[in-house]
Amino acid sequence: MRRFPLAAAPLLLGTLLPAAAAARPPAPLAIGAVQGEAATSPWQGREVTVEGVVSADFRAGLGGLFLQDGGDGDPRTSDAVFVRIDAAAGLSVPGNLAVGTRCRVTGRVVELPSGRDSLTTIEAVALGPCRAAALPAAQAIAALPADWEPLEGMRVRIDAPLTVTGSHALARFGELTASFGGRQWQPSELARPGSAEHAQQATENARRRLALDDGSQQRDPDAVAYLADGIAPRVGGTVAGAEGIVDHRNGAWRLQLQAPLALQPAPQPPPPDVPGTLKVAAFNLENLFNGDGQGGGFPTPRGARTPQQLQAQLAKLVATIRTLDPDIAALMELENDGYGPQSSLSQLVAALNADGARWRFVDAGRGPGGDTIRVGLIYREDRVATRGKPRVLEAGPFGELSRVPLAQAFARKGGKGRLVVVANHFKSKGCSEASGDDADRKDGQGCWNATRLRSAAALHAWLDPGPAVRNRDPVVLLGDFNAYAMEDPVRWLREEAGWADAFAVAAGDAAARPYSYVYDGLSGHLDHALLSPSAVPLLRGAVEWHVNADEPDEAGYAGRNVPGPWRSSDHDPLLLGFDL
Repeated sequence: MRRFPLAAAPLLLGTLLPAAAAARPPAPLAIGAVQGEAATSPWQGREVTVEGVVSADFRAGLGGLFLQDGGDGDPRTSDAVFVRIDAAAGLSVPGNLAVGTRCRVTGRVVELPSGRDSLTTIEAVALGPCRAAALPAAQAIAALPADWEPLEGMRVRIDAPLTVTGSHALARFGELTASFGGRQWQPSELARPGSAEHAQQATENARRRLALDDGSQQRDPDAVAYLADGIAPRVGGTVAGAEGIVDHRNGAWRLQLQAPLALQPAPQPPPPDVPGTLKVAAFNLENLFNGDGQGGGFPTPRGARTPQQLQAQLAKLVATIRTLDPDIAALMELENDGYGPQSSLSQLVAALNADGARWRFVDAGRGPGGDTIRVGLIYREDRVATRGKPRVLEAGPFGELSRVPLAQAFARKGGKGRLVVVANHFKSKGCSEASGDDADRKDGQGCWNATRLRSAAALHAWLDPGPAVRNRDPVVLLGDFNAYAMEDPVRWLREEAGWADAFAVAAGDAAARPYSYVYDGLSGHLDHALLSPSAVPLLRGAVEWHVNADEPDEAGYAGRNVPGPWRSSDHDPLLLGFDL
């Protein structure tokens, strides 16, 4: 046997011991240490080893899983992390890797971009070993957290009630928008755009908002597992006990749900009624296009894509208008295709008269205007009569931008009092071709605000004959102004030109906040009813019928086509009552 000199023994041990130590796996870090107290990990860009229980396996939907350990004792750090597993990287995945197993993970810490924030992530390079373990209990959330960051990746149960505020992303991304503390409002519905109050409202909306998600990035999912009946809820429904993983993706905090939602649906409102001897409605029809008017010409540029969809759309619009039972209705988003028997306006009136009613439309002779869509006025000739000729305003900002307004005086049959009804539809907020003072000023009013403000001023000048004219007819401005209550055009009409908000007049100090439109989970009213000073004493009531704005898109004629008026449009109709 070969013998080594004694002097060589220490040298040999010195070379063997580091190699043995290197063979041992590194001690795992607490996940809280990897997460850290800040928004980004102190270990970003470095390799770490952690160990925890798999609390959710979203490999099929999000490309990874969530790992949660027993905690580091620091309430300011999250005890869970997202582990991204690249299936194409040849990573060896243990066969028993599943929810409820305790696994060791080694990988590089990265921050996945998510809007202004990021999601701390471990990109796995080694997985396992794994063994059976108890699933961590869901942490109960009794109120809106002051900060979601310490809960990132954690398994939670939200016991505080959540209100469904929007379903616009459900069909595309399997996502509902919800909020702590009830319905959310457009900031410019409550505060002057660009003001500190406006900014504060936007910040508060973001703080209270939470997306309810399906644990997947798949677009257009066939089904959304967390909806027990598969049907999208109305805005205003509530959720209690939502359980899942706190996550941050696509710029928002969200709950990746692990169980079906216990939804308390919002009730559908009954048909409205208002007092008065003359009832006037306003209704954005959401693009009533009828092809060539003879069953062909589909798909149309807007609205129904097939003759069958058109018939379903007409049935919904007729159900809405018949139930409202107005004497006069101002309509927006009609196809601008004349007044002949094949026009969309003529066919709507024919459908309304199928039960023996006596509806007629105001014929302005042409247009009004050259836009693809136009406004219109219809009335019950057995109840009211027109007085004088219709008027249109095609000058200034109207025509190519804001739709041409249409005005007509009406009186009840056998009565002497007159009311001038003006149908309006101002330029929308979309930014296509907007420039100069019409560009988005980033104050919350979108694009084309300057054109809408000029439209408001031109409309007022057109209808105001000046103080020298006595006994001026009362006037009501109705329609889609594409501006919320505190935005420049509507505020100018109220505060500078002297038009009164019909809903504020009707409700007085007990005014409930009106809304006719829900966009991106925020409610407000783009549809307004404004009264001239002489019309104010004639008003007896003003209501909105929330048959559309709160309903999911899929309830409409192009989706499930729920029978009746539900989701006949994307705007809610208005109904006013007057005594002439």
